[in-house]
Formats: sequence, C-alpha cells, structure tokens
Amino acid sequence: MSEPRELVVLGGGPGGYPAAFYAADLGMNVTIIDREENPGGVCLYRGCIPSKALLHVAKLLHEAKEASAWGIDFGEPKIDIGKLRDFKNGVIQKLTEGLGQMSGMRNVTFIQGTGTFLDSHTIEVEKTDGSKESIAFKNCIIAAGSHPTKVPGLSIDSPHVLDSTTALDLDEVPEKFLVVGGGYIGLEMGTVYAALGAEVTVVEMLPRILAMGDKDLVQHLAKRLKKDFAEIKLNTKVSAVEEKKDGIHVTFEDAEGVQTVDVFGKVLVSIGRRPNSPFLGLEKTRVETDEKGFIKVDPQRRTTETHIWAIGDIVGEPMLAHKATYEGKVAVEAISGKKTIYDPAAIPAVVFTDPEVAWAGITEIEAKEQGIPVKVSKFPWAASGRATSIGRSDGLTKLIVHPETEQLIGIGICGPGAGELIAEGTLAIEMGANVEDIALTIHPHPTLSETVMEAAEAYHGHSPHFYQPKKK
Repeated sequence: MSEPRELVVLGGGPGGYPAAFYAADLGMNVTIIDREENPGGVCLYRGCIPSKALLHVAKLLHEAKEASAWGIDFGEPKIDIGKLRDFKNGVIQKLTEGLGQMSGMRNVTFIQGTGTFLDSHTIEVEKTDGSKESIAFKNCIIAAGSHPTKVPGLSIDSPHVLDSTTALDLDEVPEKFLVVGGGYIGLEMGTVYAALGAEVTVVEMLPRILAMGDKDLVQHLAKRLKKDFAEIKLNTKVSAVEEKKDGIHVTFEDAEGVQTVDVFGKVLVSIGRRPNSPFLGLEKTRVETDEKGFIKVDPQRRTTETHIWAIGDIVGEPMLAHKATYEGKVAVEAISGKKTIYDPAAIPAVVFTDPEVAWAGITEIEAKEQGIPVKVSKFPWAASGRATSIGRSDGLTKLIVHPETEQLIGIGICGPGAGELIAEGTLAIEMGANVEDIALTIHPHPTLSETVMEAAEAYHGHSPHFYQPKKK
C-alpha cells in the first residue's frame, strides 16, 4: 500500500468531481474513485444530461406540431431512433471525455472501479479487470449517490420493465408505454416517449401528479399532459405486473378497490431513489446512517467519522445535482480549514416537462404545513406579451412573500423556460430582496423574465398588464 492520499473522493458525479477539482485547485493531492471511465456519475451518464438531450428533441417535435396553427405545416416527422440514440450518446461522450481531460489538467488521479471501506482510513477498489487495490487516505468525501427504488412484484426481471436508467437506452418506442409514478422523472420520460409516438399512460397513487409542487403551478402542466398522454390514472396503484407473449399485463386498483387490466409494450417504474450507503462497507467505519439509509452529516457535511465527509443524494433530500455540487464545495472548504457552512436559503428544483415547472425557497404547500404566514402574488402568462407571441400563455409566475417584511421567501414558475427563469428568484431569496427590489429592477421587454417583475408589481396592485380589483 502506498502513502495515504490527502483526499479521496468516492464517486465522480456532480458532487464528487466538482469537489475533487476544487480541492485540487486549492493545492490538495486528490484521487477520484468511480466505476465509469471518466467523471460524470449518474447525472451525466444515465440521468440529467441524456434525459435533457431527449427532452430537447421532444420539445422540438411539439413546436413543429404547434406551428400548424400559425400557418406552417412541417408534415409528419420521420424519426430515426438509432440516430437519435447516437445523438444522445454523443452528448454524453463529449461531456465525459471533457471532464476526463479536466481531471488530467488538474493532476487529479482517477481510478476506475468500485470502492468499499476496509476501515476508517482505507478503501479497497475493485477494478474493471477484476484486480483489487487498497488505497489509504487522510480525508475522504463520500459522493456515492443513489439508485432507482425497486418494488417487489413491480420491477420484474424483464427487458420491457424499465427504470430511470434503462428508459434512456431508447432501444425502441413501444406502441403503449406505462409510467408508474407521477413524479418528475416519470413525467419527463413520459414526455419523451409521447413525443416519439408512444401512447403514454401515467399511474399515480396520490390525488395529483407532482404532489410536491404547488397546485396552481402544476395544473398548467397537468392540463397539457392530458392532451399529450393517453391517460393519467390518479388515486390508483399497480397491484400486479406479469409478462406474457403479447406484452406486459398490468393490474390497476383504484381508490374503491376496483381492478382493471391493460397491456403495455414497456413499463417504466419510477417511484423514487434510494441512497447507495448499504454498498460501501460503512459498517467498518464509525459513519452513521439514519433509518432511511442516508448518511448523517453536520452543517459542514462531516460525518460521525471526523475525517470523512458525505455529500449529494447519499445524505438526503433534495436529490439534485446542483445541491450536491454546492455541498462538495462546502466539504472541501471545511477540509482546507476555511470557515464554511451548508445553509442555502433556496435550492431551485426544475421539472423539464413542457411546460416546465420550477420553484425555489419555500412553496405555498410547505408554508401551510409549517404554519408560516405568507402572502402570494401571481402573474398569469396569459397577460404576458412575450408568452402570447410564442403561443404559450399556459403559464404562471408566483411569489411567496413574508407579509411583514415583504421579503421574497419563495418563487414558483410554470411555463417554457421556467428552469432558466428560476435563477433570478433564487438569487433574490439568497440576497434577501423584497418585492419592491424586484419591481424596481428593469427587465427587458418583451421577455418571459418580465413575469417575475410583474408578479412583484402585482403584489401592490400596480401591474400594468394584470388588473386585480382591490379587496374591500
């Protein structure tokens, strides 16, 4: 065994590789351990990036179809699945190879393999060729991520029953496609398959899709998906899945206990993710996990083993790439001796459907659950000149405001490009801006960004494009 490494990062995803690169920039000797050929992790190889590449194609197909209402008809699209798959894979290859080059430029040692703890100062790496190497370390950041949740009886051993990873392989587009779970991953993949020609059905146990988002935002998406999807089954669960010669037979059970059976070419089970903590040999260290398997950390992301840190999905919700990146920066600064703490005022979340749904800070649902008094100001996109000019008035911008200080504590947006627009609201929350600050900030016209300004103006009843009668 060689001399202990100054820092070992276990996992090369959106939390791991930025942490490793930052540590190297600060002068540390850094090693990354990951099972892939280059840094990138699930997000880049099998998650965020490939799904967004396919969603971009879905958006293009939608826009081409919508153009017929404006007098432009492109005709029926001819879809080459093989070429589309190559495009998606090319995006992954370009980005991961770029990260591999960045790793080399920073003199970060990258070891391809699966790492598990032998003790509190040693990780054993099983490499792709079957050989093993023991690596000693002074400090370690665990960024090992999560995996799709499997439900006994639903995730049967069949190439036609998919999870969020295999759904991206895009080996074929079935005539009928079922999505089990009305969360953001399922809806995004359902959007892709529907755009490519599949009849998509979504089944959700809860009364509505995207239950974590505010109803007034999600309703615009739900209205759109009712047109794009064959069916959305709410208050319904899947009680049985069986593969037969003619396809996957799925038994549904509604809230009254009534059962129905339908047949699908492929089924996507997308009901969440679980941390990879059980696979790391943590029992050989003093690192502790909670009842859900998430690693316990302090505000600096330090575990109960004081020289081991943990970041990303493996430490808990929200399981978002940008949250992991931020945590990685905090952990590295803590290791380097800087005064730092993980205490974001807002973490933006984006659902990349069409329309997109995004929010940051506290939602109206959370405020109600926590008993936090808020005042809500809304600006409907039907009143936006830019939204109308692109034929997309199916949107809403809302501000969640502290009623006494008028400080912005939450923002929600539904509409095309909501994921880009949410950053302004996130910054406003972090900077402690109030509605007057936003209203006085000149926004370019005509743009969708104006909806944020006009929502702020509407707070005091002064929006020029949206009239609200004053309450008596």
